[in-house]
Order: sequence, then structure tokens, then C-alpha cells
Amino acid sequence: MEEQISLSKLKTAEKLKHYLLLVKLAVKTAKSGKKYLDLELRDESISLNAKMWSNFDSFLADAKEGSIVKVLGTIDEFNNQPQIKIDRIRNTTDDDKVTLDDFLPKSIRPISEMINEFNDIRDSIKSPELIELLNKILIEENFNKYKKAPAGKAWHHAYIGGLLEHTLEIIKICDLMCNIHPNVNRDLILTGAILHDFGKIEELDFTAGFEYTDKGSLLGHIVIAANIIEKTASQINNFPEDIKNQLIHLVLSHQGKLEYASPVVPKTLEAIILYHADELSAKTNAYKGAIEAVQTSDANWTRFLPLAGTALYSPPKTDEEEFKDTLF
Repeated sequence: MEEQISLSKLKTAEKLKHYLLLVKLAVKTAKSGKKYLDLELRDESISLNAKMWSNFDSFLADAKEGSIVKVLGTIDEFNNQPQIKIDRIRNTTDDDKVTLDDFLPKSIRPISEMINEFNDIRDSIKSPELIELLNKILIEENFNKYKKAPAGKAWHHAYIGGLLEHTLEIIKICDLMCNIHPNVNRDLILTGAILHDFGKIEELDFTAGFEYTDKGSLLGHIVIAANIIEKTASQINNFPEDIKNQLIHLVLSHQGKLEYASPVVPKTLEAIILYHADELSAKTNAYKGAIEAVQTSDANWTRFLPLAGTALYSPPKTDEEEFKDTLF
């Protein structure tokens, strides 16, 4: 694909001539009675709302969500949020030589590096029963999804490879607590960390944007993962019932509170640790992303974040940091 400036770096009134992923598409009616196109478009950096006010009938005839489009327009602003005002838009063809992978956000960590780290952790687990369980669950087909899946749709680690990155962060936190408290069952908690969000490989569709599957919307990733563990453990001769129940408990309770969609609250030492490790990884990543989003502007505060319950402070760059950014 030809080089194009990231949407996140474009400022109000700047023109764009970009290939973008069409995430959502709707025809709406303005107060005047005039119909217009309301879209969500994204590149690898961010997703933006877009409007087109006329001459869109020919595009609409073949347009579909999840496809790549070519857009000519301007960065506008609405309610203090950037928005694309579209002048022209077309569907792409094979001649454009663009692929969906060009438009989905990705972890800054190389996938191969994270897989090597993950395999080292897996190899450190000693329990024969848990090793067999992981081997049966993490078959090639499942692991190919696991290593690519986002950890969420928007709030945290919402990019390709995000689930693996998030899981590795949690494992490091849990491993640290095992070193501090030797009575923690390391094999159990690391297996729980590996599988706590495993249901997201079925909850989320990440082939063209990040959306919930029907199964994901109906069951949720917690129930999906618990069912997978229950089914797989039943296929292993003499799998310890108590270990199975504790492992499923780790999955069911990892969001910590009933109002956060956990069916039960943490009731074991390992479950308490996993819940707080998950919270720390998720919120740190989400807050970091919100702060990074304003660092390209002169603002020192993010917008109000409903899930955080506050806006976040972004300290101004030091002279040394400014120098490094502008030296070359």
C-alpha cells in the first residue's frame, strides 16, 4: 500500500486522500429531511466518525462494512472531536493492492517475540494435568487465533496481538507475587492467567475491525472459557476435580466483582492475585493509550473517560524530550 499519513497525526482542516477500513455504515436523515451517510472509518492508528452529505448513491450500491475504501476529504471537528468530512469515496478493487491487515491496529511488540516468551512460561509449568489441559486447549487452530486476538474491542489492548500482550503482562505480575509469597500455587495461577481471557477468541470477530460475535454477545468470554476448561478437563483421565474447580473459579472471578460481570467474586488467594493483576494490566494500558492520544496536541488533559470516571493528566514534555522529538 502507498504511504499515507496516519489519521491520528492529521489536524483540523487538513486534507486527506486515504485508503481506510469501513467499520460502520448507515444512512441517516438530518433535521432538514435530507439523507446523509454516517460512517466509521479507521486506519492502523485510530477510528473516526465520518459524514458524507451528497452524491453517495453509486458508492452505497456496493458498499459493505469490513471493506476497504478510498476517501478524499477534510478533517473536520464536531463536539470537540475530530471527524472526516467526505468529498468523494469509492470502493477499492484488486488493482489498489491493499489488504485488511494494513488497517487494524497492532501491538508494538513483535508477535514472534511474545510467542517465544509465552512458550518459555508454558514450559515452566510443572503440573502434568495442567500441561495436558493446556496442550489440548492451545491446539494450533486455537493458538493462531489466540496470538492475534485483541484483548478488548476498545478499552484496553484493543489491537492485534493485544490478548497475548495483556496475558504476558498479567503472568509477570502473578509470577512476581509467587516469588513474594511462595505458598501461592504457581502452576495453577499461571494456567489461570493463560486461560482467563481465552474465550475472547470466540467472543470477538477481529477479521475486519473488532466486533462481538453472536456467541460472544450471548455468552461472553468468561462463560465461553469456563465451558472450554470444563469440557477439556472431562477428556483427561483422572483430572483432579478440585484443581479443575479452582481453575474455573479463576476464570469466573477474574473481573473481581459481580457488577463487573464476574459470576462470582474471588475466593482463593490465586483468584485475588489474578483479579488485581488483570486490573493493573488493563487500566495501565487503557490510561496510557488515552494519554498518548493527546500528546500530539498542546493539551495536558485527556477528555473525560467514563470508564475511568475522570480525565487524565498528561505532563508537558521536558526540553530534553522536545529536543529528541525534533532533532531529526
